[in-house]
Amino acid sequence: MGATVIFSKLSLLKRLSHRLNRTLSFASETWPAATEFIDDGFPYSDVPKRRRRNSERKAYVTPMKVLIERAKAERETRKAQPCRVLEEPPANGLLVPELVDVAHRVYQARGSLLFGLSQLVRVIPVLCCRLCSEVHIGYVGHEIRTCTGPDSVSRHSTHVWTRGGVRDVVSFPKCFHLYDRVGRPRVGHDERFSIPRIPAIVELCIQAGLDLEKYPTKRRTKPVYCIEGRIVDFESVVKEDETEGKCSFGNDKPSVNSSTSLNQPIEKVHNLLENNISHLDQLNDEERNKLRDLSNHILNSWIEMSSGAKKIMEKYPVNTCGYCPEIQVGPKGHKLRMCKASKHQSRNGLHAWQEATLDDLIGPNYVWHVEDLNGPALNNNLKRYYGKAPAVVELCVHGGAPVPDQYRSMMRLDVVSPDRDEVDLVA
Repeated sequence: MGATVIFSKLSLLKRLSHRLNRTLSFASETWPAATEFIDDGFPYSDVPKRRRRNSERKAYVTPMKVLIERAKAERETRKAQPCRVLEEPPANGLLVPELVDVAHRVYQARGSLLFGLSQLVRVIPVLCCRLCSEVHIGYVGHEIRTCTGPDSVSRHSTHVWTRGGVRDVVSFPKCFHLYDRVGRPRVGHDERFSIPRIPAIVELCIQAGLDLEKYPTKRRTKPVYCIEGRIVDFESVVKEDETEGKCSFGNDKPSVNSSTSLNQPIEKVHNLLENNISHLDQLNDEERNKLRDLSNHILNSWIEMSSGAKKIMEKYPVNTCGYCPEIQVGPKGHKLRMCKASKHQSRNGLHAWQEATLDDLIGPNYVWHVEDLNGPALNNNLKRYYGKAPAVVELCVHGGAPVPDQYRSMMRLDVVSPDRDEVDLVA
């Protein structure tokens, strides 16, 4: 009887230890199993790590082994069939039908996002460093020593804060507009002044099916041929004179299809600006509700734009330089000798093109998360307890919008940071 009791206790201990090992182990084999128990299905995500040195190359999205295998398979296919018709869009010059509507929604979401941010930054303060690209949301700049600007060593890497704007919250890097993304996918160095540069996300929407009068593009009705690695189009080519007549190099102004909360600005905002005051505590309940609706609409536009652009990038390639922020939407990068990053002498100024990520297409400008805008500045000794989030998300959360589930772990809302006098007591 005693032996059976001891055996049952031992088996119970084994089962408990097995469960603890499955849930508490930090090995790569058991960690994905722990993420399955998240309520809304969003796995743990952290802020992308910066490169330690500017001379380091960006991480590859697709492993190098997979890229080599793809190149070998394409070379063998080219040898087996020197002349073949490209069947799958968009490589054959045709549009992907299911992504045309996505491109229009991404373009409209971008317009609503910029229009709403121009009103939200009037109430919630945005600070930017005058000597580097650091951005902070709050009335008082943080004390975290991460400045990399000029004379940062003499200032002990402390930031010099000034008032920022919409461009500091989110940035859209520009690229060259391609009239024929398949026939002429590359821009030469001598063409750098004759071809307009537009935001890369707008160019991505144009290639995916968006039609803008100022930036025409060639739409095909038949797939192109691939003859020994070169693209051949047997359709009638538009005359150069007609093409130049249609092209216009003016700035694009996206049409905004937003809600009434975006079209009608908050009246109290203008009164605060006239008195050189911008503080959330001076808003009444009705104005706070308007600000909350505005923040919700901006956050929804941000999520719709990001998710739609990521879906388009799965089909339409986007390239970025491995050493500098230059980006180009299309199957290949341009040939401009304008790279001034590390090792550019060995490349004769050409960019080291590789597959781009969503952060290369849309500059989110990650900022430190602040729980209370009226609280003390963030301490440098407690920076490992602070979380981060895109500046748009941080701005909308302080405006009254709920925190999106995919950014909860990134903002470290479950971490209680100690006080300044408790730093030495925390391990």
